[in-house]
Amino acid sequence: MRIILMTMAAVMLGAMGRHVLAEGPAAPKAALAFTMKDIDGKEVDLSKYQGQVVLVVNVASKCGFTPQYAELQKVYEQYREKGFVILAFPANNFRGQEPGTNAEIKEFCTSKYAVTFPLFSKISVKGDDMAPLYTYLTGVETAPQPKGDITWNFEKFLLGRNGAVVARFAPKTKPGDEAVTKALEAELAKAKP
Repeated sequence: MRIILMTMAAVMLGAMGRHVLAEGPAAPKAALAFTMKDIDGKEVDLSKYQGQVVLVVNVASKCGFTPQYAELQKVYEQYREKGFVILAFPANNFRGQEPGTNAEIKEFCTSKYAVTFPLFSKISVKGDDMAPLYTYLTGVETAPQPKGDITWNFEKFLLGRNGAVVARFAPKTKPGDEAVTKALEAELAKAKP
């Protein structure tokens, strides 16, 4: 009798789960399934980066880690011809360290750090107003940083050519750190899907 009840409960829960999933909007199954606005306010379908190795970084202009922009640019220049891109998302979630408008952020990044990798419009990467992209990214089990909230500016997510999150690096881990470049090079060595 106990086995019959447990079987019935499992069947009912399975049916309920399918029903709930069928009713809600389909959640993207990959980081590159989102559409975001670039720094100039134009819609960008992130799937255009499918087949490339992608480093997603939340950035800020008035942070102790802001000089990482220079190293991000250097890593971008070193690997972009091999199929690598950096997607930078300004965010003002940590002590108001990104207070500027999109135009001010763009001017700062291009004039002070000669940034040429894609910059996106300012978003929230933490809290109730978190951008759906970051809801997805922070919910994926990763290493060496585990899944969970963004801890500070310049947290980095490495996506493989298939769009899957393959690594997450703490803000203090510099873009040119051996752990980052080793993971990046390993992904670049893989065939395009």
